[in-house]
Amino acid sequence: QVQLVESGGGSVLAGGSLRLSCQASYYGAPYSDYCLGWFRQAPGKEREEVATLNGAHVPKYADSVGGRTTISYDIPKNILYLQMNGLKPEDTAMYYCVAGRRRPMSWVCDDYPFTGQGTQVTVAS
Repeated sequence: QVQLVESGGGSVLAGGSLRLSCQASYYGAPYSDYCLGWFRQAPGKEREEVATLNGAHVPKYADSVGGRTTISYDIPKNILYLQMNGLKPEDTAMYYCVAGRRRPMSWVCDDYPFTGQGTQVTVAS
C-alpha cells in the first residue's frame, strides 16, 4: 500500500512556473517496488498521463509537456516532484500523484492504482 499526499498547486499566469510535491508513505513494500507518476484531469476531459518514473526511475513525459516539465524523486524524503515551467492555459487541471507496483523482475508498471487527493493547477492567459 502507498499513501500519497500532493501539494503545491495554485493559480499562475501563462508562462509561469509551479512545483508540485507528493509525499509518499509506503506500507509493506519499499519505494523501489513502485513506479511513480503524475496524471491530470481537466473538466470534461479524460485523465491523462503527464510524467512517470519507472521502477528504475527513468522518466517519461507526455508530448504536451515535454521540454518544459521535470519529474524527480527525493529518495531520503520520499517526495515526488513535478517542476512545470512555461505553463499554458491548457495545463489547467487537477493533478494527481499516482503509484503502481512494478512487474516482478521488471522496471515496468502496468497501471497506477494508488492515487492522491489531487492538487489544482490553474493557468490564466
